[in-house]
Amino acid sequence: MQSSNTTASIFRPDENCWRVARADRMALIVDAADYFRVLRQIFLAAERELLLIGWDFDFEIEMLPGESDSAGLAPDGFPNQLGAFLEATVEQAPNLNVYLLKWNGAVMAAPGRLMPTVALSIFGSDRIHFALDGHHPFGACHHQKIVVADDSLAFCGGIDATEDRWDTSEHLPDDPRRVRKDGTPSAPWHDATCALTGPAASALAELSRKRWLRATGDTLERPASVDADIWPEDLDIDAKEVDVAIARTEPPYDDEPLINEIEQLFISSIEAARKAIYIESQYFAAETICEALEKRLKEQDGPEIVVINPDSAMSQFEDDAMHVLRARMIDRLRDADHQDRFRIFYPVTAKGEPIYVHAKIMIVDAGLLRLGSSNLNDRSLGFDTECDVAVEGPEALITRFRARLVSEHLGVAPEAFDEALQQENSLIGAIERLNAPKGRGLRQIDPRPDGIIGGFLANTRLLDPRYRPGQETSAGQGLRPRHLAMIAGGALVGGLAFLAWQKWRGGGPRS
Repeated sequence: MQSSNTTASIFRPDENCWRVARADRMALIVDAADYFRVLRQIFLAAERELLLIGWDFDFEIEMLPGESDSAGLAPDGFPNQLGAFLEATVEQAPNLNVYLLKWNGAVMAAPGRLMPTVALSIFGSDRIHFALDGHHPFGACHHQKIVVADDSLAFCGGIDATEDRWDTSEHLPDDPRRVRKDGTPSAPWHDATCALTGPAASALAELSRKRWLRATGDTLERPASVDADIWPEDLDIDAKEVDVAIARTEPPYDDEPLINEIEQLFISSIEAARKAIYIESQYFAAETICEALEKRLKEQDGPEIVVINPDSAMSQFEDDAMHVLRARMIDRLRDADHQDRFRIFYPVTAKGEPIYVHAKIMIVDAGLLRLGSSNLNDRSLGFDTECDVAVEGPEALITRFRARLVSEHLGVAPEAFDEALQQENSLIGAIERLNAPKGRGLRQIDPRPDGIIGGFLANTRLLDPRYRPGQETSAGQGLRPRHLAMIAGGALVGGLAFLAWQKWRGGGPRS
């Protein structure tokens, strides 16, 4: 990691990253309200190609909640719903092709989103190309969140364009705009992504086309260059001319070996830390990361470690599986923490409601920033498909972003956090100095008891499996997730056909 004392980089292509590429400009975007607004501008500016690679897309969400007129149009004059907006985007750009690729298992997770997807694919423009990606071992998922426009501007991070993601950085209690399609309120949600231009964006486009080829067998040619600068005027540039490492997780499949660059980059970053490691993650359950952090806590005068997690998972079953593992990690790290250098918190709103943390971020000292799609769980390090980006310096970029994140959680101005950090000379000290006992702030996470179900799920890692280097998977045998998705889709279509037949013959459901 670059510092004032050394120019050596921790980035090692083919070991802890895929490649290092220059970003002409970089912006860090926190929370989906800002991201969705910028995304619309980029879609409308694209001329040749939009690559949308995601865990899920919900074409019925409003990208700008509460801003539709009576015709369903956003203030920019285009449809507010994602699906209709994509169609309108293609209509106003005669040479634009849109490629949408999402994990096929998302159909199983939310089967109600299948019909809008099918309708867009069948009845939408022939320049909107949609595919489900089932090219992975059974039980694994494609978890990358990448958007690339015209091979020149890319987004990479943790935000999916789907339901329950939209929120502002204020995370206002009872915000009427934070609502699901059925009218029920959704929980406060914290997330992050980044925008990149130049060779780094082109590299993410190449990675996206490789995934499209793997999923569909079709090769996408790189689009002709576009002269127009599509960077949005109201998107602040946080850094210029920075080298960006792109790191991946890819499970072994079809005779291809495991790629665990993200895991290696995590470990390299932890080993390089001198003063402070700051982490935001949806989960905290990765065995190798626990071992690396445990080792640092056992040292004399090693770095402080601050982890921001959600209070609870999205379901009781997931909570039993993942947060029992988290509890065991907390116990191990606290046992190793002989100098009071470890904290794990969850953020709350002004009314004390937990804010769900979906961001995937690591900041080491003032020298390294990593964000992307990968969580600190075993799946993200050796089972699912992930993509992260990382930069070493500039120091101002990294310290500003850490201040931006921590001050958001504490409900204070970044300047107040900077002042507290300078006075305390400790990340933990600054947080605890500013952390109000009530209202907006951070609350300590304590281990939870295993329980029968949680203990079983944790011991077996049923929901958090992984492959190790050298392990292989039989890609040509057995039932694959796409088969289950096809069965689910067939069942849905069959059910709709049956209901239509019942209605035609005068039957229909009886209460």
